[in-house]
Amino acid sequence: MTLQFSKMHGLGNDFMVIDGVRQRVRLSPAQIRQLGDRHTGIGFDQLLLVEAPALPDTDFRYRIFNSDGGEVEQCGNGARCFARFVVEQGLTDKRAIRVETAKGIITPVLGDDGMVTVDMGAPRFFPVDIPFEADAETVIHPLTLADGSELAITVVSMGNPHAVQVVEDIATAPVASQGPQIESHPRFPQRVNAGFMQILSPDEIALRVYERGAGETLACGTGACAAVVAGIRRGLLASAVTVHTRGGDLRIEWAGPGQPVRMTGPTVTVFHGTVSL
Repeated sequence: MTLQFSKMHGLGNDFMVIDGVRQRVRLSPAQIRQLGDRHTGIGFDQLLLVEAPALPDTDFRYRIFNSDGGEVEQCGNGARCFARFVVEQGLTDKRAIRVETAKGIITPVLGDDGMVTVDMGAPRFFPVDIPFEADAETVIHPLTLADGSELAITVVSMGNPHAVQVVEDIATAPVASQGPQIESHPRFPQRVNAGFMQILSPDEIALRVYERGAGETLACGTGACAAVVAGIRRGLLASAVTVHTRGGDLRIEWAGPGQPVRMTGPTVTVFHGTVSL
């Protein structure tokens, strides 16, 4: 099987993007792991697969696979790259694109300034929606790690699960040690993305995310959305926040419960290629 693809990134969160509309794509988890290897493959945090729509009133279906071969529900930086990809590839001439994902419909919009804004939908907080094992929905939950650390987390679903904690200094946050423990904590039956957020001001935060199935990445779009939502629910942030990630900045806006989260940021096409499996 020979596949044409594009390598893209959003703030350093990098993707292999494949057109599954004009070519037949059937990839096993082992093949995805092979492609995702940064030494012997293409290398990526996630593989994005563009498919023809399955639902009425949508333009495309969008599937996301982590570099470990597992399929996941949502990816914010990937959604922006997806939107630029389908336009650059001539698959659509729309600037606002309705896209089916595993957790609902999102609407990326390409701006004249080159930035992409994505309506990520409304966040969810009930433990069953994360999923997270807890007796009731509350803003802050205690979480005990295997090493005995006691954390105060806010759980948020942005179509995928997030556990966000506030840290004093993002530079010294225990991402490498706590990230894997949070990701695979037994109270998260489908694992979870672990966010470490430093509050700089009511409209500015710094963020690092240990992503489920990928490890720490340079940026995580849904993680940025979840962190801002968590900060607003805790009474720490305003409704529009600049998020500083290791790869660059995102603008996140949320008006409150029941309202969608809007994410704005850049995308870059790195190169196009062909690979044989």
